Formats: sequence, C-alpha cells, structure tokens
Amino acid sequence: MGTGEQLVTVGAVLIGALTTHATNYLMERGRNRYQLLTRWDDKKIDTYSEYVDAAKMRIAMAVRLYEAREGLRDEHRPEPELREDLSDASRRWGSAFERVMLLGGDDAIEAGHELNTVLAEIDWQATGRITGTLEEWRERHRAAFRCINAFHEAARVDLGIQGSVTGEKHPERDLLLPSARHNRQTQRDQRASGEG
Repeated sequence: MGTGEQLVTVGAVLIGALTTHATNYLMERGRNRYQLLTRWDDKKIDTYSEYVDAAKMRIAMAVRLYEAREGLRDEHRPEPELREDLSDASRRWGSAFERVMLLGGDDAIEAGHELNTVLAEIDWQATGRITGTLEEWRERHRAAFRCINAFHEAARVDLGIQGSVTGEKHPERDLLLPSARHNRQTQRDQRASGEG
C-alpha cells in the first residue's frame, strides 16, 4: 500500500470518527433538550393543577362563609374561624398563582388573571364587602367555573395536549344545586320580592 492510499485510509477513519462524534453530540444534545422540556412540562402540569385546586378551595371556603352569614347553612363554627379558613385558602391560592406566573404560558396567565378577578368578587360578597342577591352570587360562581374551563383550555394548549374541555362535545354545564334547597330558596326569594 502506497503513501497516498494510507493517507486516504487515515482520512476516511478521521472523517468517520468526526462524523460519529458529531452524531453522538447532536443526539445527546437533543435528548437533553427533550428531558429539559419534559421536566418543565411536568412542573407546569403540577403548577396548573395546584392553581385550579387552590382556586376551587378558595371558592369552597367563600361558600361556607357566605352561606353561614346568609343563614343558608347551619354552621357550627363561628364566623371569625370561617373568615380565617377563607384567608388561609386565599394565601394558598396566591402562592399557586405565583407559580403560574413563573412557569405558565401567556394565555394561561391571562386566563388566570380573568379567574382571579371573579374569585375576588366571590370573596367580597362572601365577606360582605359588596352586597348582592343570591342570583348574583350564583352568577359569580358560574363565571368562575367558565374561567376555570378557559384556564384548563389555555393550560392544555400550552402543554400540547390534544382535545378540549369545552365546545360541542362538552356543552356548558350549570351549577349543581340540590332541588329541595333550590326550591326553598326560590320560595324565599319569591316571598322577599312579594311574588308568592
């Protein structure tokens, strides 16, 4: 084998080695990028679900306080304790929304801001800072759950999840109200307005 042939062979080996190194480098880089994206998606899923859970807990605590204040529920705990429960739920919600602000996509953050506005109105009516009828109270809850669905939609898009939680296959649902309580409240509302 001549010198020229040996140089060609050495050159081919070097090109093969460089190609293998470059391929391995690009594959490792791609795998690391995928792992990083997956890790952030996992954190986003936790963040989004924690925020929705905290928002629902805040609503539940507001409901307990509102119903106790309005005489719609026989509550055995004093109002200051119910207010403290609502305050605790609000702190948890605030921390959860901070994580959404750090990790969330633009549309999810905006949907969260919309929900936060409605949650504030629910809190204000529950604590008596604003007044309103029972129907206004219920409409605030309907608005909150529409906002939660909008947040779900934005979070799903941000995470690249197929499907939808609203639309033709998922028509809007109303509040679930026990019929006996609903009928009693309707009768009270009618008596209060002079209809019955």
